[in-house]
Amino acid sequence: MKVWVDDQRCRGHGMCLTLCPEVFSLTDDGYAVAVDSEVPADLESATHEAIQCCPEQAISEK
Repeated sequence: MKVWVDDQRCRGHGMCLTLCPEVFSLTDDGYAVAVDSEVPADLESATHEAIQCCPEQAISEK
């Protein structure tokens, strides 16, 4: 699975980082980014939860 954060939609709520800090981080400006676009299999469930919980729907699965 691959994941991507749309930097035009992200507003820095940090839900993704709270739910899956191994996959997401925040930039110096406070916006989310995927640490690595390739998500390890054992983190796919948490990543899907982050996608569903993003208030801005800024996270996409590639």
